[in-house]
Amino acid sequence: MIGMPELISLLHLASPALPVGGFSYSQGLEAAIAHGVVSDAQSAEDWIRANLLHVQAHAEAPVWLLLHRCWAMHDSAGVAAWNAWFHGSRETAELRLETEQMGWSLARLIAQLKWGTPELRTALAALAPVCLPTAFAAACVALQVPEREGLAAYCFGWAENQIAAALKAMPLGQGAGQQILYRLHDAVQEAVDEAVRRANARPPHLSTFSPMLGLLSARHETQYSRLFRS
Repeated sequence: MIGMPELISLLHLASPALPVGGFSYSQGLEAAIAHGVVSDAQSAEDWIRANLLHVQAHAEAPVWLLLHRCWAMHDSAGVAAWNAWFHGSRETAELRLETEQMGWSLARLIAQLKWGTPELRTALAALAPVCLPTAFAAACVALQVPEREGLAAYCFGWAENQIAAALKAMPLGQGAGQQILYRLHDAVQEAVDEAVRRANARPPHLSTFSPMLGLLSARHETQYSRLFRS
């Protein structure tokens, strides 16, 4: 069970106020709204749930677990390999730039706050580019946050940012957004459980198959009117 100091550290790390720039990205949601895939509260919830359970849980979340384990074992070569794998899995320029910018911002914050050992911070600084899941997993290891709790916070933070993007890009009230987020609690837990199964498989069972997300992300790059960078 996670202790109180680790819980407080995790709340700090998962706070929307953390200055990593997540507010400026929608991860394809803005394009989904522009093309009519998402048009109301129900379709927004369906979009977020589907991406959580069939995109995050199948690749990014299990890779996050593998990165957490590599950091915990001081396996810098493993960290570099999985960081490169994740970076290569980003299908569009926007998705690559997103994970690079947010990862760099979080890595810089880890260095400024002196989280973890000097060896961890040195290994993190040596990665170029550093992806967001790599930096977040490093922060959790530095703050002694167990892998399941850390991944749950990572997935919840992703869902929370999707809700924030939906509130800005479509007529959706704050109350409706919070209702959606509350109903997604079970999906966050399910995504974590699925990620653990996939990370524990030998070899890890990873899938980046998400053609609609890839197409919408590519279309967003030339979308006429945009609020978000992805």
